Amino acid sequence: MSIWDRAKAKVEELVGRAEEVYGQSHGDAAAQLHGEAHRLEAEAEEEAALGDEAVRRDPDDGAAPVR
Repeated sequence: MSIWDRAKAKVEELVGRAEEVYGQSHGDAAAQLHGEAHRLEAEAEEEAALGDEAVRRDPDDGAAPVR
């Protein structure tokens, strides 16, 4: 995942958080739940991207080196 995809996921997370706060402040449970779902989806997407990058950088599978 490129830096732009990670930035997009972060923006989506912030949009979800804003919608969640809007729902809380206005008593709109549907907006709050939709915002929370949006935020969690973006967080999961960002974590998956970070995990993929870590695997690409460190291909060690835990096997001991052969001597």
